[in-house]
Amino acid sequence: MPAARNDNEDRPLTARSVLASALLGESPPELPVDQLIRLAGLFRINENRARVALSRMAANGELSTSNGRYRLISESLLQRQTRQQRSLRGVTPPWDGSWLIAIIVSPTATAFERGTRRITLTRARFGERRDGVWMRPNNLDRLAFGIELGPTEIEFFSAIPQGDPKRLAGELWDLDAWHNRAWILIDRMTNVAARTSDDLAPGFVLSASILRHVQADPLLPEALLPSDWPGAALRERYDEWNTRYRQLLRPTKQRAENTPLQ
Repeated sequence: MPAARNDNEDRPLTARSVLASALLGESPPELPVDQLIRLAGLFRINENRARVALSRMAANGELSTSNGRYRLISESLLQRQTRQQRSLRGVTPPWDGSWLIAIIVSPTATAFERGTRRITLTRARFGERRDGVWMRPNNLDRLAFGIELGPTEIEFFSAIPQGDPKRLAGELWDLDAWHNRAWILIDRMTNVAARTSDDLAPGFVLSASILRHVQADPLLPEALLPSDWPGAALRERYDEWNTRYRQLLRPTKQRAENTPLQ
C-alpha cells in the first residue's frame, strides 16, 4: 500500500508560518525584525500582527531576540530546517540491492504514539507495506533522516525481495504523482518570476510548496526510478531560482546590484 501522501498543494500562510518560513530559509536562521515585518507585509499581515506573532513565538521558546534580530531556537523547527537541507541535497549513496525493513514491536502504543511513529518513519522515507511493517531500499542513513525510536518500539532487518524491486517501490510510493507534481513546480518557477516587491508573495508560497515536495521524495536508488525522474532537475532549478529570489527579499539597500529572477 502506498505510504501516506503529503498535501503538495499550496497552503495559505499564517503570520507564524510566514515568519518561520523566512527564518528557515536563512543560514544561520536569523533576520532583523524590520525585514521580518516587511516580509509579513507581502501577505497583508500588518506590523502589529507580525510583532504579536514574533512575541508569541519568542514566549513559546521558538525564537530568541537580541539587538533587533530574531533567531530560531526551537528544536523542532531546527530539525525541520535540517530535513529541508538534506532533502534539497538529495544525495543517495551507492545501493547494494538490499532493503531495510522496520517492524513495529509495541502494538499497545497510544494513538498519539502511533501517529508520532508514523510521522517519524515517513520523514525517514520509509513506505508502509502493511500495518506495522515499513520498508525502503537500504541506501540512506536512517539516523540522519530522523529515526530515533528506541529498540523496544521498532526492530530493523535487512532483506532482499524475491520479486521485482522496481514494482515494489511503485507499490510503496506514488511515484507518478510525485513525478507529475515536480514538473508542475518546475514550470511554475519559470512563470513566477518576481521582479518587484509587489509580486514577491507568490514566489514565497511557491518556495514553501517546493520544500514540502522535496521532503516527500523517497530518495530511491536510480535503478528503481522511472527514466525521466525529475528529482535532480527540480533541485537544480530551485537552487538557482531560490538564490535570486532570496536576493529580492532582502532590503533594497542590500541588493541594489543583484540580478532579478528571469
